[in-house]
Amino acid sequence: MIPVLAIARRGCLGGCFGSGSISLFRGVQSGIPRLQELAENSASPAAEAPEPRSKADFSFFPPASGKDSGLRWAGKAFDEIPIVHIKATYNNTHIQVVTHENVSLARSTCGSEGFKNAKKATAVAAQTTGIAAATKACAKGVSHVRVMVKGLGPGRMAAIKGLTMGGLEVISITDNTPIPHNGCRPRKARRL
Repeated sequence: MIPVLAIARRGCLGGCFGSGSISLFRGVQSGIPRLQELAENSASPAAEAPEPRSKADFSFFPPASGKDSGLRWAGKAFDEIPIVHIKATYNNTHIQVVTHENVSLARSTCGSEGFKNAKKATAVAAQTTGIAAATKACAKGVSHVRVMVKGLGPGRMAAIKGLTMGGLEVISITDNTPIPHNGCRPRKARRL
């Protein structure tokens, strides 16, 4: 097994794959240690064979609340993972991290991060707020989160990017924006 890996590595270094050699080389580089570990584990007699997963076990959607799933993140089930609530308005972005029991762990807004007036309504402010909320949550031992986004402001995606930059791993993103089914009469049109 090891000589085959050496040949694959030598072939990538030689550049025989053309223009796509860099991306293939990175894939081979990251795959080589995993293959070596598998070869060592399979050589030992006490190694257990992992259970094969069927396609029925995989789902793009998170498990329904109340239903038990075999998936675990840092030893926690999906229902026990902390939730990040992001409220993206046109003028500001609010981010709050709560436990699965709805106890607040961290809270941050664009205004509390030092942005004033129209600068609060920017994606940069939302990203900075996401980083600040993530560092506060990481200090309290949070590593994996579920995200609930509400609103149509400019900081929707930037806040999620800030959370990942701050050190949190996002498990699922749920859009919770309220949509009227022709409820209230809208305001009159603004004249410019």
